[in-house]
Amino acid sequence: MCELLEVSRTAFYARRTAKPGLRAVRDAELTGQIAEVHARSRGTYGAPRIHAVLKREGALCGRRRVARLMRAAGLEGRYRRRRHLTTVPDSRAATRPDLVLRQFGPDLVGVDTRWCGDITYVPTAEGWLYLATVIDIASRRVIGWATADHLRTDLVNLGYRSPAEYETALAA
Repeated sequence: MCELLEVSRTAFYARRTAKPGLRAVRDAELTGQIAEVHARSRGTYGAPRIHAVLKREGALCGRRRVARLMRAAGLEGRYRRRRHLTTVPDSRAATRPDLVLRQFGPDLVGVDTRWCGDITYVPTAEGWLYLATVIDIASRRVIGWATADHLRTDLVNLGYRSPAEYETALAA
C-alpha cells in the first residue's frame, strides 16, 4: 500500500501513531472556551464579540481563528432580522384631511362619532399576516377588523363597517 501511495513506511507508521499537534490541542481548548462564552451570552455573541471577551480574559487568538472554530463547532451568534418594508408612500397621492384634528382622547358623549384605524404586521411561519382594525375612540371597542396576506387598500376597506352594519352584526 505504501508503494501504491508513494509514501515511505516510516512516514506511514509515524503518522499512524502520531499524537495531535500543538495547534490541534490549542484549537480544542479554545473551542471549549468559545462554547463557554457563547453559552454565557445565551447564544447571542458572534465571532467579534467572543474574540473581544477572550482577549479580555487573556486568551491569545485572532478573530478569524475564533470564527473558524465557531463554524467548525456549529456555533453562530444571533442577529436582528432586517426590518420589513411595509409602507411605500405614493408621492402623487392627494393628502387626506384630518377630520379628528389629532384628538384621540376618549369622549364618552361621542360614542360612534370618531373612529380610528390601524394596521399591524404579524410575522408568521408562512410570511407576514396583515391585520387592519377600526376602533371607536370613545368606547375603545373594535368596530371591525380584517386580515390578509397583502397590504392593499381592499384590506382596510374590509375592516370598515358603517354604524348600521355594526348594529346588525351585534344583533346577530
